Amino acid sequence: MNANIDELIHTAVFSTDAAAKSEARKQIHLQARHAGAISSSIYPLYMAIARGEVSQRFTVPAFNIRALTYDSARALFRAAMRNDVGAFIFEIARSEIGYTEQRPAEYAACVLAAAIKEGFRGPVFIQGDHFQASAKKWVTEEGKAAEIKALESLIDEAIAAEFYNIDIDTSTLVDLKHETRDEQQRENYMGTAHFTKYIRARQPKGITVSIGGEIGEVGKYNTQPDEVRAYVDGVKRELGDVGMAKISVQTGTSHGGVPLADGTVAEAKIDFDVLRETTRICRDEYGIAGSVQHGASTLPESVFNKFPESDAVEIHLATGFQNMILDAPTLPREMKDAIRDFCFANCQDERKPSETDEQFVYKTRKKAIGPFKKRMWELPAQNKQPIIDDLEAKFEFLMQKLGVFGTKEIVAKHVPAIPADLPEYREASAELTAAATVDPNEGE
Repeated sequence: MNANIDELIHTAVFSTDAAAKSEARKQIHLQARHAGAISSSIYPLYMAIARGEVSQRFTVPAFNIRALTYDSARALFRAAMRNDVGAFIFEIARSEIGYTEQRPAEYAACVLAAAIKEGFRGPVFIQGDHFQASAKKWVTEEGKAAEIKALESLIDEAIAAEFYNIDIDTSTLVDLKHETRDEQQRENYMGTAHFTKYIRARQPKGITVSIGGEIGEVGKYNTQPDEVRAYVDGVKRELGDVGMAKISVQTGTSHGGVPLADGTVAEAKIDFDVLRETTRICRDEYGIAGSVQHGASTLPESVFNKFPESDAVEIHLATGFQNMILDAPTLPREMKDAIRDFCFANCQDERKPSETDEQFVYKTRKKAIGPFKKRMWELPAQNKQPIIDDLEAKFEFLMQKLGVFGTKEIVAKHVPAIPADLPEYREASAELTAAATVDPNEGE
C-alpha cells in the first residue's frame, strides 16, 4: 500500500484529469480507513477535559500546514509517533484555502496520505480553522445572504472531505460601538448559532463535529470575562445549549506577527491570565473545554510551556512554519527571488505607504504559496529534505513544550476510531466548491 502512495497523492493534487484526481482522493480516504488512520472529531476528548476527567495537563497543538503539505504532514506524524502523541490537529483556514490553493478535499487527502505513508494508526483530527464571516460583506442584506451561502457551502465541502472539527469565526462582526456586551456580541453569537445549527443538521450519523467559537477578532484588544459570558449566553439562548467545545480569545498576539522595518517580527506580549480566566469560566459555568490561543507560531520558544500551565485547551500555529520554508537556506535563491517578484507584481494593492520592501514582502509572500505549490513539491531532495527535517524538529519541540507527549492512550480512551462507523466516502461537488470560493485577503 505504501509503495504507491506517493504517486497516488501526486495525482490527487496535481492531475489535470478530474476523474483521475477524484478517484485518487477516494482511494486515499479508503486506504487510510483500512490502515487504521481514521478522520475523527476531537469533541469527545474536549468534553472529557471539560468534565475534569483528564488529569494530564496539555494544550492541543493545531498545525496550519500551508506549504509542502504532504511532506510536512509526514514529518508531523513521525514526530507524533516517536513520542506517543495522539492529541494534535491538522487545520487550514478559510483564507489559507484561497491563497494556498488547497480545497478541503485536497488538504484532507494530503494528511491522510501522509498517515498511510508513515504507518500512523488512530484518530486523525482535521480542522477547518477560521471559517470566517466577512464584516465588509455583512453590511448589506444582499452581501450578508451571499456570505452566509458561501460559508454554508464551505462547511458542506469540509464535512464531505471529513473535516470533523470546524471553527466558526463570526468575531469579525463584533461591534464595539454598542453600549452593552450583549449588543456588541449579538451578530457574533447569532452567526455562531446559525452555523452551529447548520453543521449539526449535516454532520454524519454517529459523529459530533467539534465546533469552536471566537469572541474577539485576533489582533484587536484583549478579551474580557464579561464578553465571554455575553457571547456564550447568547449562543445558548439561540441553540438551547452552548453548542461549542472551545472558545478562541485575544491575548495580545496577531496572525503572522507584526513585521518590523527589516522584515523581522516584533515580540508579542501575551496576557496568560486571559487564557486562564476564560478556561475557568468555560469549564465551571458552561461545560466547555476552554480557551484557544491563535497567532502563536512566531512567539519565542521560551513561552510555549506556559500555555498548558494557563489551561489553554488548544493553540493554533501557522506562520512560523511558512517562514521556516520560505526562509530556508536550502530553498533555491532563484525561487526566493521569484516569490519576491511575485509579491511586487501581484500584491501592490495591499501595500501601505509606510511599509518597507521587507515588511511588504513578509506580509504578502504567503500569496505565492499556491502559484508555487508544484515547484516546491517537486524540489530536489537535497533542497527539500533539510527543510522537512527542521520542521520535524520544530513540531517535536512544540509537542513537548505543550505537554502532549504520551497522549496517545488518552485520545484512544475518549475518541473511538472504528472504520466501520464512518459514513460512506462522498466527494464535494463542483457546485459546492464554486460556491465556497474565498477572498484570500480575509482572515489570517
